[in-house]
Amino acid sequence: MDLPQTYDRARLRELLQRQLGLVSAGQLRGLGLDARVARRWVAAGRWQRPHPRVFATFSGPLDRAACTWAAILWVSEDAAASHATAAELHGLTGRVDDRIHVTSPVSRRVRGRADDVVVHYAHRLPLTRHPTANPPRTRVDDTVLDLVDVAARARDVESFVTAAIQKRLTTPTRLAAALLRRKKIRWRAMVEAMLVDVADGAQSPLELQHLRAVERAHRLPHGCRQRRRAGARVIWIDVDYERYHTRVELDGRIGHDGEGRFRDRRRDNAATMSGAWTLRYGHTEIFGEPCQVAQQQAGVLRDRGWTGRARRCGPTCPIP
Repeated sequence: MDLPQTYDRARLRELLQRQLGLVSAGQLRGLGLDARVARRWVAAGRWQRPHPRVFATFSGPLDRAACTWAAILWVSEDAAASHATAAELHGLTGRVDDRIHVTSPVSRRVRGRADDVVVHYAHRLPLTRHPTANPPRTRVDDTVLDLVDVAARARDVESFVTAAIQKRLTTPTRLAAALLRRKKIRWRAMVEAMLVDVADGAQSPLELQHLRAVERAHRLPHGCRQRRRAGARVIWIDVDYERYHTRVELDGRIGHDGEGRFRDRRRDNAATMSGAWTLRYGHTEIFGEPCQVAQQQAGVLRDRGWTGRARRCGPTCPIP
């Protein structure tokens, strides 16, 4: 390349190696290179300009990682991949969005727009940016919470939290600590309940939501909670409507498999043998669809002898 003799060659090689051949105009100036030189190489077809003020020092196609670096450098040298893009980089999810999501410090506002880049802003990015990951991205816990904050459905929230813990990318304790540092976030109550359940084996947050949002809000019969049934094996029933031979089991454990799954099947089989019906719900249904749960539960209870009627809890409640 026809380069000036005064630029920092070692630093340029280091940058290009770390940034997969991408460099910003600001970085070039810091190395003693005029951006006009880069523009000449672009005009000659030796370099490319994927975004304003960002150069790819090669002529071939940019792969996903290079596109991510290009987007980050266009937004800000202090920016980081976030949301769906960070989740993809961490292995939390596959590619769910072809666009590159980048978060910038609020002090760095982006000029212009790019169709393939979604820009977010955050006050706490210096704390949530992973210190060593390449390309730069938000930490796993903050990535999960970013996805939770923009999730439209409770089932998506449960999926993100469950995947992060099952894949051992984080722990309930670390995720709970990150949640405490967030002043505002959607679905906080649901995530807190999930983390309590998985960390302590407790059922109380999920049971409390079932009691308030399903049973009381819709005037369903009052069930007996955490009932102990003795027999060949001791069986705990989350919510027992003994008079109507109906049980509700609330699955609050993330990664619930192995012995826990066998225990569930034994409990359901025992209920069937005794003539009881079992309804099983998780965080997604209890927090995201409480009215639908109440409607289904009311139908079963009426089939089993309840003569009352469920009450609508609000104008959007589907119960007639």
